[in-house]
Amino acid sequence: MKKVMLIGPGGSGKSTLSRKLGLLLKLPVYHLDALHWKQGWVPTPDDEWDDLQKELIKRDEWIIDGNYGRTIDIRLSEADTIIFFDFPRVIPIYRVIKRRIKYHGKTRPDLHEGCPERISLEFLKWIWNYKRDKRPGILERLEKVKDDKRIIVLRNQAEVYRLIEEIKRGSS
Repeated sequence: MKKVMLIGPGGSGKSTLSRKLGLLLKLPVYHLDALHWKQGWVPTPDDEWDDLQKELIKRDEWIIDGNYGRTIDIRLSEADTIIFFDFPRVIPIYRVIKRRIKYHGKTRPDLHEGCPERISLEFLKWIWNYKRDKRPGILERLEKVKDDKRIIVLRNQAEVYRLIEEIKRGSS
């Protein structure tokens, strides 16, 4: 595990797990949300965004968390391990609401400073419909690369804990 990408709906735990993996595996962690959103929630222009990700994947080691479906193939091309959060949709919805309360008026650790936590009906709908709208395309992409890459599908928090324990045992 030298080039790890984490994908899944907002609130699924990508950033939390990526931080833990970064510490365990001693790999640099890149949160796509922190790189994409500039101060005041201004998005990075597409060409700059694509170039940034192409530069990141050239590095020898990394953990990159985030969806950004338009550019998923950039990361997928170089990742050796893909971790896909496939939780029941109520879990990420609950976590996003909890996160909104926890970081009210503040910026989360996985976001660029100047992007205070927020929530919108559109974002909640995106999470709620993720299994229907995004999951099939992701599973199709993962199926195409399964022979060349390690694919880990996490369906619940217990599986996340087992993965962390497995990595701890392997890195000690």
